[in-house]
Amino acid sequence: MVVRGRVYRVSGPLVIAENMRGSKVYEVVEVGPERLIGEIIGVEGDKAIIQVYEDTTGLRVGDNVVGTGYPLAAELGPGLIGSIYDGIQRPLPILEELVGFFIKKGVKAAPLPRDKKWHFIPLVRKGDKIEPNDYIGYVQETETVKHYIMAPPNVHGVIEDIVPEGDYTITDPIARIDGKELVMLQKWPVRKPRPYKEKLEPTEPLITGQRVIDFFFPLAKGGKAAIPGGFGTGKTVTLQQLTKWSHVDIAIYVGCGERGNEMADALHSFRKLVDPRTGKPLVERSVFIANTSNMPVAARETSIFLGATIGEYFRDMGYHILMVADSTSRWAEAMREISGRLEELPGEEGYPAYLGSRLASFYERSGHVVTLGKPERRGSLTIIGAVSPPGADFSEPVTQSTLRIVRALYALDVNLAYRRHYPAINWLTSYSLYVDNVTSWWHKNIDPEWRSLREKALAILQKEAELEELVRLVGAEALPEEDKLVLEVARMIREDFLQQNAFHEIDTYCPPRKASMMMRAILLFYDLGLEAIQRGVTVEKIREMKSRARIARMKEIPNKGFEPYFEELYKFIRDEYSKLIEEVHVYA
Repeated sequence: MVVRGRVYRVSGPLVIAENMRGSKVYEVVEVGPERLIGEIIGVEGDKAIIQVYEDTTGLRVGDNVVGTGYPLAAELGPGLIGSIYDGIQRPLPILEELVGFFIKKGVKAAPLPRDKKWHFIPLVRKGDKIEPNDYIGYVQETETVKHYIMAPPNVHGVIEDIVPEGDYTITDPIARIDGKELVMLQKWPVRKPRPYKEKLEPTEPLITGQRVIDFFFPLAKGGKAAIPGGFGTGKTVTLQQLTKWSHVDIAIYVGCGERGNEMADALHSFRKLVDPRTGKPLVERSVFIANTSNMPVAARETSIFLGATIGEYFRDMGYHILMVADSTSRWAEAMREISGRLEELPGEEGYPAYLGSRLASFYERSGHVVTLGKPERRGSLTIIGAVSPPGADFSEPVTQSTLRIVRALYALDVNLAYRRHYPAINWLTSYSLYVDNVTSWWHKNIDPEWRSLREKALAILQKEAELEELVRLVGAEALPEEDKLVLEVARMIREDFLQQNAFHEIDTYCPPRKASMMMRAILLFYDLGLEAIQRGVTVEKIREMKSRARIARMKEIPNKGFEPYFEELYKFIRDEYSKLIEEVHVYA
């Protein structure tokens, strides 16, 4: 039923309309003569509280409000890959063609092209029984993504008719099931999680190509993680690195209140970069949602739920999806603004009392699942959210609420960023609860000693932190030789392993096998150094070894065919230590 009401009050993005009896919460409405898109977020008697996703300047009391009868939904189908949307899934390139660089209020365009034809190949025949999410056919959307056309989650029955292989638009009927015509286009409410058969414990790591994450604090496919950090600590670059190089089938980048220039930089770089696994452009497996800081604040919340809905849709096809949101703090700030205009009782620092539950409703849409439908398949949606705590204060509400939900934390450190150590992930405060989950995968596929190498390296870094207080009091030269070696090796781990140049042609991405061999070289240097100290070698002599310089150049070794270099490096380290020990004994 279409409900017609009138604007009663306007307060920024919040509009209260009267004569709206019969309206439903989360129903989409069109407000004013420009038919601005809004969503009902509350109902009081015959008044509806509307969150408008566009600029309300010029809206007047008495303007018409028209209800659509439907919730805010995402359009799902061929054409998603490579698209650039705003927070309510308006295609920005299409809007640019319509109205130029500056988007006008009320302008609308279909999220998916209605006139483009796709080559549809059916996978079922007339008479086949169909259940929700069963494959009906597929479209080769890009060279790297095969877009499966699935039965909607609420449709089941017998195929009465199916079109032959050919070219069709997303609105052309392709099948008929029990009298219902199916098209390639689906619509799904953005706030409602898509159903699945079973949720599994994640056991396979999400390889990101970033050594500090993959080796020290692994993230599992289907996991959820947060990257909090103060201004200038590199959150955006870190998220862009994860989106670019992670071993996933499809990446979704959501700029939620992000700066326009950073979003533009991300879009330009994706168009130039090539996926190291497929050799195809990265844009052929990516979706972008650009809700920049100068866009209406109300659409920020919708943008991350839109990203999660698109991620779940591709997950249901059996793909592994990564979604990053930059940043959830700006989303929470928008929620605080709307809450203030609603005159709700504020919680800590003015955020609404439901901040934690709203964050959980977003992060909990991640997971590694057995999907509905035939053939049986498994897919995953991994969610990583950036948090921008004011003054890098991790005790503020958004960070603390996020930490109660996620299972991996990559804490960005202002001091590391000031020292130009990037990624500025602090190894003492970061953690991952997925280590136990992914240990067997690492031991089976990469290195059977990964867990022990990781723990040994972290112990060295922890020991360095403990020694720093002592060094400030008495100086490094007063320490025993073994502790001096710990400081030297910890510096090697920090500078030669943890530091990674996002703009270096080779170092921007590091395969897990190479990361493991790099750490083996550093720890071999440490173990042989301890033996050498026991035989009378000083740390001063160890610092002068040529293998130090070769270890420092490890990260610049090409990622293809690096094993022979490391085998030769291990031999070089052993030989150099042997010569050093012999020289000391001869001199003695």
